[in-house]
Amino acid sequence: MAKLTVEDLPLEGKKVLMRVDFNVPIKDGVVGDDNRIVAALPTIKYVIDHGGRAILFSHLGRIKKEEDKPGLSLRPVAERLSNLLNKPVTFVPVTEGKQLEDAIDNMNNGDVLLVQNTRYEDVKDGEYVKRESGNDPELGKYWASLGDVFVNDAFGTAHRKHASNVGIATNMPGKAAAGYLMQKEIKFLGDAVDNPERPFVAILGGAKVSDKIGVIDHLLDKADKIIIGGGMAYTFYAAKGIKTGDSLVEKDKIDVAKQILDKAGDKIVLPIDNVVADKFDNDANTKVVEGDIDDGWMALDIGPKSVKEFEDVLKDAKTVVWNGPMGVFEKPNFAKGTLEVGKFLGTLADATTIVGGGDSTAAVKQLGVAGKLTHISTGGGASLTYLEGKVLPGIAAISEK
Repeated sequence: MAKLTVEDLPLEGKKVLMRVDFNVPIKDGVVGDDNRIVAALPTIKYVIDHGGRAILFSHLGRIKKEEDKPGLSLRPVAERLSNLLNKPVTFVPVTEGKQLEDAIDNMNNGDVLLVQNTRYEDVKDGEYVKRESGNDPELGKYWASLGDVFVNDAFGTAHRKHASNVGIATNMPGKAAAGYLMQKEIKFLGDAVDNPERPFVAILGGAKVSDKIGVIDHLLDKADKIIIGGGMAYTFYAAKGIKTGDSLVEKDKIDVAKQILDKAGDKIVLPIDNVVADKFDNDANTKVVEGDIDDGWMALDIGPKSVKEFEDVLKDAKTVVWNGPMGVFEKPNFAKGTLEVGKFLGTLADATTIVGGGDSTAAVKQLGVAGKLTHISTGGGASLTYLEGKVLPGIAAISEK
């Protein structure tokens, strides 16, 4: 990889600013799922083991008014991180000023400090000013002035141009490097798209074609097959003249879907049967239908024949990238298609299997097959942007080797 990595930086005695992704669920002051904190540990440990002073920045949730701030403090994250590292973590409850500067000046080599939620800067004096998420140049310059070098290990925000990633990197007098997690994401997603072992199969799901048009278009030139499930499949049904009943269809995207199908030839694989329901409800009446869907019924999951068809496409794959559910995964009665696909991916021992996106990731974890997959991406939106072939600002701002 052509980017500097944390191992390329001088760390001994240095103030190492690190952008991490600690955007984790917190309820009643307790971290609910610490996967993202655990994912950042290798880079944090490398920095402190090599005598660096780790100064961590992260956002948490969205802050649009002063009342949002108390419930989105990173204090519980500092406590959880301290437990995971088995050492004290200094939490600074502000994002700028003397209290933060003094705390950094008092650090010793190997110490860890966590700055308050960077999105506190989005609201100033009660006004929603988006200093952090709008990449305010003065804020990026200020944060950069607090350290000697910068490590970006937050792939989950790499598709965003924020003060805490791009702002710090571009104003850093020292070098900006990628952490281990960022390296891993670039390697697996980059290799999958640009240098895949073939056959390369992409599985794309989710509700809307409009969210994935760029991805489908980019992958048509790269993948051997693209499996399409979830609500977006029925816009393709409409493009093929198949009746969709009350299923989700983006009418303004039917022509785009037609163009994609014309370009794709036999590359795109759609569901051949569907679980349909008479209302959008977990306890609705359901049946499995092939082909046309009658009025009064909506497709909410792929059917058993589609699962078998998708498995046949996947069984010889050497590279698989999966983003998005096959049905309404949040409703248990319509989660089966997504879970079956996840279960089958776990059996592909000789393939590179990469999963991104909230529901797809939740499915493989629920099934207990996460450990059998090659890589679970920590960034849903960022991985999608990467799969579209677009430049990710957070990665572009890292120094070249």
